[in-house]
Amino acid sequence: MDELDRDILNELQRGMPICERPFQVVAEQLGTDEAELLRRLEAMQEEGLLTRFGPLFNAQRMGGALTLAALAVPKERFDEATAIVNAFPEVAHNYAREHWLNMWFVLATELPERIDGVIAEIEEATGLKVYNFPKREEFYVGLHFRA
Repeated sequence: MDELDRDILNELQRGMPICERPFQVVAEQLGTDEAELLRRLEAMQEEGLLTRFGPLFNAQRMGGALTLAALAVPKERFDEATAIVNAFPEVAHNYAREHWLNMWFVLATELPERIDGVIAEIEEATGLKVYNFPKREEFYVGLHFRA
């Protein structure tokens, strides 16, 4: 990463302007152009420096709910269970972990009372117990890079 890459990441973490061309506005603030900013974001994703780039919504403020959930999946069933879990539209993202709870995923629902229903559906579809870890407190950790 060079100085402009770090500046781009730092600036985008502060928020995006709500306008027709938000990347153009940010690019101008950083002394570059929209095409260069977008090219650099794509390159950082391709290089694995960014794994995800997109909005982060506060589901609770919008009336919905989020929870972190986990499964203990037998190794020989991992691909099958992944396909089943990921087929649920409420599954925001899913990660393999080296732990007895080896599959972790985030559920996002439009209504808080829907979380338990989706968990029950996943348990029925996979035949595995879902461990629910609802959020008790939220922390924001900003990651900013020195220029």
